[in-house]
Amino acid sequence: MSHARSTHFTRRGLLAAGGVLSLGAALAACGDDKGGDAGSEGQAKGGGSGSWSFTDDRGTTVKLDAVPADIVAFTGAAAALYDYGIQVKGVFGPTKTTAGKADVQAGDMDISKVTILGNTWGQFNIEKYAALAPDLLISTMFDDAGTLWYVPEESKKKIAQLAPSVGVSVYDRQLTQPLERMWKLAESLGADMKAAKATDARKRFEEASARLRAAAKAKPGIKVMAGSASDQLFYVSGTNLSIDLEYFKALGVRFVEPPESAKKQGGGWYESLSWENVDKYRADIIMMDDRTSAIQPADITKATWRKLPAVKAGQVIARSPEPILSYDKCVPLLTGLAEALEKAKKVS
Repeated sequence: MSHARSTHFTRRGLLAAGGVLSLGAALAACGDDKGGDAGSEGQAKGGGSGSWSFTDDRGTTVKLDAVPADIVAFTGAAAALYDYGIQVKGVFGPTKTTAGKADVQAGDMDISKVTILGNTWGQFNIEKYAALAPDLLISTMFDDAGTLWYVPEESKKKIAQLAPSVGVSVYDRQLTQPLERMWKLAESLGADMKAAKATDARKRFEEASARLRAAAKAKPGIKVMAGSASDQLFYVSGTNLSIDLEYFKALGVRFVEPPESAKKQGGGWYESLSWENVDKYRADIIMMDDRTSAIQPADITKATWRKLPAVKAGQVIARSPEPILSYDKCVPLLTGLAEALEKAKKVS
């Protein structure tokens, strides 16, 4: 529930400068980023003379003469790669808060060691990007049209001329699928996926999934609502389309589900409610958007919010609508919800 828009749908309620290299010269020196036809989905390999290829979730195969070393990525994707030992050169998307600290979507990255090309929706400094001489751009995708998240629509063609791109889909699938795709991508880029850090995180994810499944089974009467707050509106997400909610639902968690007709303005993702109508749905636990684009629960002053049974009972937890796609970062999402379910009282 950021406060951003995609070309194909509005996500404002769901989710909520110059380089040393002449941009003109850089664009003239680069070709386009179209790869060959896709082979089997998700294949990546390094071979003869260090060559590299990866087939992304658009079905586009990127082929390079060597494993990409100079990588630019959407902040969340960069954070996931960092967890696997891959350091990018540049990032775009929410990276630094107004206080100068690392944004929640930056994970464990040292943001002082990356070039920030843009920190908010619509920002992407193309001249800085060109100056990095990127081998590859990586981002997630929130639609089925191959739209790269946080790559501005008005400048996407210029950006595409500077380096090939890889897209990892986080649209209409369960969390485990993009987690596996990011694992494969990191492995293709040289990450040691047999290292204890990676294998232990994967094991902890599986254990956390089992814990959440057990908690949901033990509390079948508890209902969860996924929300996000802005000054004027409260957004209620349905489970369809969101990778985290689809996975939690598959594990047995019961969610508030706005009807499709109510989610129409949100492109099928969410329903927008006025604060006067925030009590439209009954919920025992409320999961609230933890991104900096959303108002956090402690800062919500609306009287109607404070009157909600889940709020009065202290049964409000954080949710990451754009999970960092490493097993390590997704473990707390599962354990947090599992713990909330284990402790929850029926209040709705």
